[in-house]
Amino acid sequence: MTGASAYNEYLPRPTKITAIRRETFDVKTFSLEFLDDTGRFSYQQGQFAEISVLGEGEVPISITSSPTRKGPLEFTIRAAGRVTRAMHELEVGDILHLRGPYGNAFPFEELKGRNLYFVAGGIGLAPLRSLINMVLDSKRDFEKVKILYGAKNPEELCSRDELANWNEIPGVEVLLTVDRAGPAWTGPVGLVTALWDAAALSPENAVAILCGPPIMIKFAAAGLSERGFPDEAIVMTLERYMKCGVGKCGHCNIGGSFVCTDGPVFDYSQIKRMPAKEGVF
Repeated sequence: MTGASAYNEYLPRPTKITAIRRETFDVKTFSLEFLDDTGRFSYQQGQFAEISVLGEGEVPISITSSPTRKGPLEFTIRAAGRVTRAMHELEVGDILHLRGPYGNAFPFEELKGRNLYFVAGGIGLAPLRSLINMVLDSKRDFEKVKILYGAKNPEELCSRDELANWNEIPGVEVLLTVDRAGPAWTGPVGLVTALWDAAALSPENAVAILCGPPIMIKFAAAGLSERGFPDEAIVMTLERYMKCGVGKCGHCNIGGSFVCTDGPVFDYSQIKRMPAKEGVF
């Protein structure tokens, strides 16, 4: 496309909030639809967008909807700072501006025929959800799929209805754990790594995909490595403030890499080559 209607991924585009789903006390999932006609928004699993509230600022947010499914874009957002708190004050029909998509993607074709272990902590399930639903839309191309998910407490588990639905799919198993159990919780208590045995974790023909707090990723990746997973079979996202999204501002630079353009998806072998002094985790 050319001229005034050409799509420019570097310019914010207005979107209307069409639905808001509360996940936890401080997490909501927003459904967005574009108001302009500047072309189709094409994205890949694991990419992110820069979302802005006019007058408040802009933040990078992972896309949690799946490119294999029709419907609005979805973003799961925690109220953690000025901009995201402003987003949580908005209602259906209000406007958010969006530019992108940015970053690389979770592998997909390379995962076919493999056993998959998705390991998530807290809001880290949101970026994985895009790939999980993409995998489940062509489940016959994959072997076993296991989703290991942990949160601080039962009330902070996101996408609870969807987790239950995933667990009903043949060949898919969802295992949950919490750091602190409530009176109604009857499941495991402990870190997500405590689910290794229950998941019958095995590196044979397997890939593990991780997303969550940096400390969780650090110990989960090390634990998977100890259990025989090759570094290239441990895939993860890095958490950095990707201010510009296009590798210009330097906020997300780690050694010779920019998380916004070279990532946010990396495998463990790439992580190990990054300077230790940068504090990747």
